[in-house]
Amino acid sequence: CLGPLWGKDSAWNVTAGNPSSGAYGIPQALPGSKMAKYGSDWRTNAKTQIEWGLSYIAGRYGTPCGAWSAWQAHGGWY
Repeated sequence: CLGPLWGKDSAWNVTAGNPSSGAYGIPQALPGSKMAKYGSDWRTNAKTQIEWGLSYIAGRYGTPCGAWSAWQAHGGWY
């Protein structure tokens, strides 16, 4: 579930940005600076972004499949 979730959200691009919302990175953190909790290199380091994203998903949705279901239900956001 993580593959399609982040594939659709950011194409797994560490510098992907959403101009309308300001979401950033592979997990499309909003704001992107939230990821600084996992490393000062959050703007360019895939590992930092993935660690933050997995933690976010676990806390809010439990599993990547839970997040993917939410993404599908909300029309492209989770």
